[in-house]
Amino acid sequence: MSHDNDYSLGPVPKTARKGVVSLTLVMLGLTFFSASMWTGGSLGTGLSFNDFFLAVLIGNLILGIYTSFLGYIGASTGLSTHLLARFSFGSKGSWLPSLLLGGTQVGWFGVGVAMFAIPVQKATGIDTNALIVISGLLMTVTVYFGISALMVLSMVAVPAIAILGGFSVFSAVDSIGGIAELQKIQPAEPMDFSVALAMVVGSFVSAGTLTADFVRFGKKPMGAVAITMIAFFIGNSLMFIFGAAGASVTGQSDISEVMIAQGLLIPAIIVLGLNIWTTNDNALYASGLGFSNITGLPSKYVSMLNGLIGTVCALWLYNNFVGWLTFLSLAIPPIGGVIIADFFSNRKRYMNFDNAAFQTINWAGIIAVAIGVAAGKFLPGVVPVNAVLGGAISYLLLNPMINKKSISETETV
Repeated sequence: MSHDNDYSLGPVPKTARKGVVSLTLVMLGLTFFSASMWTGGSLGTGLSFNDFFLAVLIGNLILGIYTSFLGYIGASTGLSTHLLARFSFGSKGSWLPSLLLGGTQVGWFGVGVAMFAIPVQKATGIDTNALIVISGLLMTVTVYFGISALMVLSMVAVPAIAILGGFSVFSAVDSIGGIAELQKIQPAEPMDFSVALAMVVGSFVSAGTLTADFVRFGKKPMGAVAITMIAFFIGNSLMFIFGAAGASVTGQSDISEVMIAQGLLIPAIIVLGLNIWTTNDNALYASGLGFSNITGLPSKYVSMLNGLIGTVCALWLYNNFVGWLTFLSLAIPPIGGVIIADFFSNRKRYMNFDNAAFQTINWAGIIAVAIGVAAGKFLPGVVPVNAVLGGAISYLLLNPMINKKSISETETV
């Protein structure tokens, strides 16, 4: 542990905690992702102007509230998502959420690498595979330096993306006569509002479930809540707006494509590269923590291996993006629901991680995730919300029944 500056196998000590500003930039670097602009473009062409903003604000408010609970837990305990999962899933039972969450982040990394390489190839003519290898390796190298590298990278990337992206959107809207003209545009193929909400929440529910991995470095729990609300409610909403404005005006949902169409080739490549680099490094960092929980190896080495795997599989993951997003919206949210439910019903157990006793497998957590997936799949409403609530409620009901003896022993202690 003395050489594990990412604290992948234990709580972050108070002496290693970071300030609100630096962690906010890290979380904004996570949510500033081109995939959100893609989804924003789909919403922008499928919803009216008012319905678009309603879906984005409600969806990201839901996402912000969900991640705020996880951020509060992370800063309160100093523990990563995967170590938190040991309490509700068991020491080996936590391997399931670690595998699922870590694996999806490797997938997002691969998607991100391809999302950089393909448009840059179209604009410059450089071989796609060469761009994938070079960008994938660069992104993998930076994650070696852990949370400190994420902070430095985000300090550069977040302002650059906001300024250049904002300028591009302003120019695009101005080119069609302003906001009033945008409001007049009606979708050719209207999208159902509940589907739109599910797309907003589902677009970042996987990374959102890993919020504790980053804000566990926060000094105060309520500071972590503010950080996550800014990142997911404001930052993610901004990405949707960028994508929708570009799609409405130019037919392109990716801000880099819009900027290329505007003759801003170099700024487009800079924005695209920084946008994806920050999110991809966050994804690799989180994936390393997940597989570190399973293997016991230092997370930075696991993260680098994951980067190599994601780079090799980049094009395949990119071509299966829609199916991947659908899978995430069902499988990931119940894990967060179970973690939240267990913490707020048994929070005393979390105060001393080194001396905590874990079951090998807590079947209540495993079954609750399955029920949460079923709730998301079969109940009417917003899929990720149903999945979170299904996992949390079923866990609160199942855990006392399945683990009656261990709970009573904990209470007597």
